[in-house]
Amino acid sequence: MNDMLRAPAEVKYADELDWLESIDDGPKPFSWRLSPKMVRLFVLGSERADGLDRPVAQKWFGDRSFVERSIVTLASDRGLLLIGDPGTGKSWLAELLAAAISRNSTLVVQGTAGTTEDHIKYSWNVSQVIAKGQSPESLIPSPIMTAMQRGVIGRFEELTRTTSDVQDALISILSEKYVSIPELKDDSINTVFAQPGFSIIATANSRDRGVNDLSSALKRRFNFVRIPVVTNKKSEAEIVRFRTVELLRRHEIELDVPPTLLDILLQSFADLRAAAASATSDDEKLESSLSTAEQIGVLEDAILHSQFFGDRALRSATLARSLVGSLARRSPEDLAILNKYWHGTVEKRSKQDAGEWEGFLEGGREAIATLS
Repeated sequence: MNDMLRAPAEVKYADELDWLESIDDGPKPFSWRLSPKMVRLFVLGSERADGLDRPVAQKWFGDRSFVERSIVTLASDRGLLLIGDPGTGKSWLAELLAAAISRNSTLVVQGTAGTTEDHIKYSWNVSQVIAKGQSPESLIPSPIMTAMQRGVIGRFEELTRTTSDVQDALISILSEKYVSIPELKDDSINTVFAQPGFSIIATANSRDRGVNDLSSALKRRFNFVRIPVVTNKKSEAEIVRFRTVELLRRHEIELDVPPTLLDILLQSFADLRAAAASATSDDEKLESSLSTAEQIGVLEDAILHSQFFGDRALRSATLARSLVGSLARRSPEDLAILNKYWHGTVEKRSKQDAGEWEGFLEGGREAIATLS
C-alpha cells in the first residue's frame, strides 16, 4: 500500500473489511463478500448502538437512504446509476460499494467520447492473433466482461460522455447478461455468461445533460440514485476534515487546520453558491460547480503551498490565493465575479469580524489583481 499513489478502497481498508467479514453472520446475496447491512456499515460507519468491538469510520457523507437504495439495487438484476453534479462523491460511493461487495473496485471503464464497444466487451491481442489466430488465449476481456465472468461489480464512469453505440452495447449486457464472441467458432466458448453477483455501477454527471442523453431503453435497465450537492455546513465540514486528514497523511505533513480557516472556506463557498443561484445568466455564474470536492482541492493547494513555500503554517491569505487561483477559470468573467464577491462580501466581513477575514481579504485582492 505504501508504494501506491492512491490505494483502492479494498486495499486501503483491507483490515477493516477482513474484520467485518469475520463477524458478518447476515444473509449475503449471490457471491457478495459482506451482507447488505455490513456493506452499509462499512460505507456509513458504525454507531454505538451497533455494539461492535471496534469502531468503523464513516467514509461517505450523505443521506443514509441513498446508500441503502444503492445496495438494494445491486442485490437485484438491475444496474445502478449514480447521477449528480461534479464533486458530489458519486465515484467514491461506487468504489466503496464495489470494495465492500466484491473486494475489487478496479474493474472500471472510463467513459469518454473515444470509448468504443471494445472497451465494454472485448478486444484482441494482435500479435497473438497473427501467431495463433483468434482464440480464447488471444482474447482481451474488458473490465465489464471480467466482472461478468467473476460474478462481481463492474463500474462505468461518466456514462453520458459515451456515444449511443456504446450505450446500446451496454443495454444487451444489462438485459441479456451475456456477451457473444462470434469470432470464436466453438459454441462452447463463444458466449460469456454473467455469473450470479454481477452488476454494474455507472455514474453520470448531471451537467452533461444533452451531451449523449441516455435512451429510454437504457434508462429502464438502471435504478437511478440522484446524489445532491452537500449544502449542510456541518456535513460538508465533516467531509472536508475527513479528506484533509487523508491528504495530510498521504503527504506526510504534520499540520493543524485552524477551525476559523475551515469556517471561512465553507462560508465562502456558501456565499458563492448563493450568488450563483440568484444569477440571471451563465456569465454571472462561476464556471466551477462549487462542489465539496473543489473545496478540498482549494484546501489541499493552500496546505501544500504553505508547506513548500511558506512557514508551514496555514494562513488565511494563502487560502484566499488558492481559492481565487482554483475558481478563476474564465477571464474576465470569473475574475469579475470573484472581484465583486471580494469587494462586496469579504470586505464587509473583514470589517465586522476582523481576525482571519482581514488576511483573507488581502490575499484574495492580491490574487485577483495578479490574474487580471
